[in-house]
Amino acid sequence: MTIDKSQIRNAATVIVLRDRHDDPKILMGQRGAKAAFMPNKFVFPGGAVDAEDAQIPLAAPLPDTCAARLREDADPALAHAVAVAAVRELWEETGLILGRPGTWDIEPPADWASFAATGHLPHAAPLQFVFRALTPPGRPRRFDARFFLVDAEDIASDLDDFDAACDELSHLQWVALSEARSFDMPFITEVVLAEVQARARDLAPPASVPFFKNNDEESLFLRLRGHPMTD
Repeated sequence: MTIDKSQIRNAATVIVLRDRHDDPKILMGQRGAKAAFMPNKFVFPGGAVDAEDAQIPLAAPLPDTCAARLREDADPALAHAVAVAAVRELWEETGLILGRPGTWDIEPPADWASFAATGHLPHAAPLQFVFRALTPPGRPRRFDARFFLVDAEDIASDLDDFDAACDELSHLQWVALSEARSFDMPFITEVVLAEVQARARDLAPPASVPFFKNNDEESLFLRLRGHPMTD
């Protein structure tokens, strides 16, 4: 049996790392009790890629290394959309702005109107692609999630101001990286945390990216090493 890709949504998750050289902290929130996906769990901000994300302009694109890793075992055109989704989900769920001051050349779609009103364009250059995970079969929703690490110094807004956030995540807080595993979180979040801890003081994008690929036959732990662009 093969994966029914029509039932799997591409998604982007953002791990914001603060004070990485002194006392590293990460931003987490709690999903609601009635959420269809991972209720009550503490997670990083993130969500599904929307169709319109592919058309949103970026102030600067992803680093070349990260884009190459994203293109491996995936539609090459997805790299832009998933980076845009990362910025959008961070804004929607936390109210934090990953952007540069600038004027939009298009009319912002409804989901981007509030972000555009801040006077910023989404900025993907600070995003580091660090993990990919495919939700196992049998779950009510399945996602092919790409996890991005971003340094809090690249956020353009007040790191402690979550007033613009939607209500999808509650108890938004900066959690000491050393204490994060004491929270009730999904298994895959714990796995990603280990990767973040290993990279907490590394400013360069990773040479290879772990890919936890759960298909209907088996679970594979792979490494993405980059797929070059072709003409």
